[in-house]
Amino acid sequence: METESAKRDEWELPETLRPQQSRFNFDLQAIYRSAVLVHTEASEDGYTASDLGTERIGSGIVIRSAERKVVLTIGYLITEAESIWLTTVEGKVVEGCPLAYDQVSGFGLIQPLGVLDAPPIERGSARSLAIGDKVIVVGHGGERHSLEAHLSARREFAGYWEYLLDEALFTSPPHPQWQGTGLIGSDGLLLGIGSLFVQESPAHESFDANMFVPIDLLEPILEDMIELGRPRRHPRPWLGVYAAEQADHVIIAGVIRGGPAERAGVRSGDVVLEVGTRRVRTLPELFRTIWTSGEAGIDVPLKLTRGDETLHIAVHSGTRDDFLKKPVKH
Repeated sequence: METESAKRDEWELPETLRPQQSRFNFDLQAIYRSAVLVHTEASEDGYTASDLGTERIGSGIVIRSAERKVVLTIGYLITEAESIWLTTVEGKVVEGCPLAYDQVSGFGLIQPLGVLDAPPIERGSARSLAIGDKVIVVGHGGERHSLEAHLSARREFAGYWEYLLDEALFTSPPHPQWQGTGLIGSDGLLLGIGSLFVQESPAHESFDANMFVPIDLLEPILEDMIELGRPRRHPRPWLGVYAAEQADHVIIAGVIRGGPAERAGVRSGDVVLEVGTRRVRTLPELFRTIWTSGEAGIDVPLKLTRGDETLHIAVHSGTRDDFLKKPVKH
């Protein structure tokens, strides 16, 4: 663990990009201490190993729920994790275990298994942010790994892996190691968790940005995630496809091996025309139409084209969680 942590600490952001205490009326050092290194090792035969690798490194932010201290991060870092190690800014290492992963929001929670000497950060609301507002992106490693940025966009985001946020947050310039970073507002409160590096192209202008999951999505589900290991909601129907937009239609870019879509005969390259009787032209339309059809386990009728052939295939949906290796209980 020390070797990997040392490798991660070798880089640093230029001083001109780092937050300056004189520009903020809260203690930046306390914020830095709330960010920990998250180092996980996943099973080689896990469902996500081929896409995400077996060794994953990112950040997490210490938060508190009631009297319990947990680490909030982005869920893909801890999916199918067999071991988790948390490192504070002072270099103290504590073992952790995966507590919960909400596939709807993308949040993951880690339970420290020892005394984690890092203060919890208070949570705010991303609804208070306006385009152009100054923010801080905090990663493990203190000032050298933290970035002063601004909110460049807030909009719907659809991920090809059957993921959709009604309103995601985008900041620039981008943090080079964004996974699980904390988005801090000008009031010193936690407003989101880093998920992706993206390229934005509004009004013919392209720029790099980070996508953050708004902290507001955590509040309704936090206690359930801690108590049950998942939110108290019915799972959505999951097909096991990777989808992409092409012109004015949706194309199947890939299918999960052994997943519902592959078992039903859906193939990479198929073009989705309709779900049920509804025409779909975008990823959000595809996902919302599937999810509003019912709960996981329903048959989802698809109208597809494959070359010159038109196909009608009913996919017996499942839940993604059923395909994941479950964490070892401590």
